[in-house]
Amino acid sequence: MSRLLAPTQAWLFGPAVDLTVFAGSALVSVAFVLAAPWLGAVGDTPPWAWLLFVVGVDVAHVWSTLFRTYLDGAEVGRRPGLYVGAPLVAYAVGVLAHSLSPAAFWSVFAYMALFHFIRQQYGWVALYARKAHASSFERRLDAAAIYAATLGPVVWWHANLPRAFWWFVEHDFLAGLPTWAGTAALVAHAAVLVTWAGFQGLRVARGDGVQAGKLLLVAATWVAWFGGIVLARDDFAFTVMNVVLHGVPYFALLFRYARGRHAEGGSGAVGVLLRAGLPGFLLFLGVLALLEEGLWDLLVWHDRAVLFGDSGLVLEPDVLALVVPLLALPQATHYLLDAFVWKAGREPALLNRLGWTKGPQGPASVSQPRGAVAIPGVGE
Repeated sequence: MSRLLAPTQAWLFGPAVDLTVFAGSALVSVAFVLAAPWLGAVGDTPPWAWLLFVVGVDVAHVWSTLFRTYLDGAEVGRRPGLYVGAPLVAYAVGVLAHSLSPAAFWSVFAYMALFHFIRQQYGWVALYARKAHASSFERRLDAAAIYAATLGPVVWWHANLPRAFWWFVEHDFLAGLPTWAGTAALVAHAAVLVTWAGFQGLRVARGDGVQAGKLLLVAATWVAWFGGIVLARDDFAFTVMNVVLHGVPYFALLFRYARGRHAEGGSGAVGVLLRAGLPGFLLFLGVLALLEEGLWDLLVWHDRAVLFGDSGLVLEPDVLALVVPLLALPQATHYLLDAFVWKAGREPALLNRLGWTKGPQGPASVSQPRGAVAIPGVGE
């Protein structure tokens, strides 16, 4: 087994955590989808699954960005323009789009989310490559593999609309792409992934070995995106495959960061929240996520009265144009800030807080090769 591993094998969080948050997330997703008939989850996502996956993972992971940003007074003071400007820009664009039409707002929002989801997967694989000091060719091939694993199914989805599921709301993605374009996208995505797999085999044959973590990351990405889009036949399957692989590794990243920041003695409120460990961290985020979804339901959706009651409010379109972008602001701000707050090349202390300090390769170390290191998000 040791011969199969690269001499520069490096895990992001450590072997146990990497295997759990990447391969484990994909396996758990597949298990839930296969068990759907016994769980009563065929078709629309049932309430328990909505609470667990949408609220507990997807919405909660958005709020975890607080531990990197607004819960840290020193960080906010270091870049006040970013932390004030990002939500203001997001809200202004949201109001403008919703004023044009609700459909325009949801389309813009869906494509922002799609871009963010894809770039996060690219960020993980890029970090693996940097930690292993991979060649420029291998880094490009890794990037091509991630983009193929994600964009191939997405293009196919656009060429086969409508489906039994959607990203946010019905018809948020733009239709009209010919069916043959989707087929061509899947052929191209398969060709790229086979080439990438062949290169991994070549590494083994010449004694270089492969990075197990990176291999499992690419495989998990393909399983989640191909399985959750091309093979999925209902909203439950899409939801589970879509959010678990995206949200769970982000929890690991933010929890690791919050602990590192607290260890410096300057994290303020973060230290209080971390006293309960990972359960307290997740509970705090879950409560915020549930409060957000309660406001969505009371003011906009009105479809979960059992959970949130019935407000009886029916807002006028002009009011909705102000309220909907406001409710979407945590998510939109999360998308924008992720492009800026994970650039370790501009903030060396970031690597120390994550436990990826300069030194010998190992479970929790990373040296900085050429250029800036970008932690997964939408920025590189």
